[in-house]
Amino acid sequence: MGRLEDKAFRLRDEIDALRRDEAKLAAELAEHRSLHDDGKRDAIVGNADDRAYWAEIKADLPRFEKALEKTRERIAKREADLEKVIEKLSR
Repeated sequence: MGRLEDKAFRLRDEIDALRRDEAKLAAELAEHRSLHDDGKRDAIVGNADDRAYWAEIKADLPRFEKALEKTRERIAKREADLEKVIEKLSR
């Protein structure tokens, strides 16, 4: 097997791993969104402890959104790289 074929397989493996990471991050983000919404409601009607808890939770949401966005960007880059390799292989 040639170098280009090896590179194509390696890229495919990287994309698969990134897709698994993406699924995990999406699930965690959904959970954090739920916690965020619940915490916000509790902070509005609750006490100082509820407001402190919500302050902690709301900081996590942008972090998970950014991590998911970065992972999706990495997937798109690897897929573009894979397309280039496949194009070279088809010549």
